[in-house]
Amino acid sequence: MAHSETNNLVKPGQQVLSPSSLCHVVLRTSNYKDMIDFYTAFLGGYVVHGNSFISFITYDEEYHRIAIINVPETAPKQMKSCGLEHIAFGFSNMHDLLFSYQQRKERGIEPVWRVNHGPTTSIYYRDPDRNMLETQIDNFDTFEATNDFMTSPAFEENPIGVDFNVEELVQRLQGGEGDASLKKRPEIGPRAAPDLDAM
Repeated sequence: MAHSETNNLVKPGQQVLSPSSLCHVVLRTSNYKDMIDFYTAFLGGYVVHGNSFISFITYDEEYHRIAIINVPETAPKQMKSCGLEHIAFGFSNMHDLLFSYQQRKERGIEPVWRVNHGPTTSIYYRDPDRNMLETQIDNFDTFEATNDFMTSPAFEENPIGVDFNVEELVQRLQGGEGDASLKKRPEIGPRAAPDLDAM
């Protein structure tokens, strides 16, 4: 349920009202300056307001998308602990995904994993605290097409995806190949889950 259908707050109904958006993520760190520098570079963003304790970073119409809190006693990330796995940022097309990849590469920000999941083509990174970040594009034009793939035998067999060489993808795009063929996932059969902590 994406919107309220009644003003009756006494009997709100059986299903919880869904949010209208996911607004921001807040990260705590002992690498305060490095994290601010990383996220402004990674997102092509800027600090809306910052002080010695907290900085608010945005890159679009939201007043902040990432907040960085300076907590000097924060311990290093424990890779085997539970918690948030990654944050994903979407792009509109293959050109923008690969162009931003090249821009990050020029700034010394290199990916740790490149994979065509099927529903998305994705490039993953680590921030200075080793939080995982995903940049992605949708491989299908509609929700229905994505859902069809995710309920297919191919996705049941391999829900992880197929790794790719991002530089080869750049060359194919520069050679004039269209998004549809660039985004098509080759089928390799079953694959084991990757060791995400080693990335």
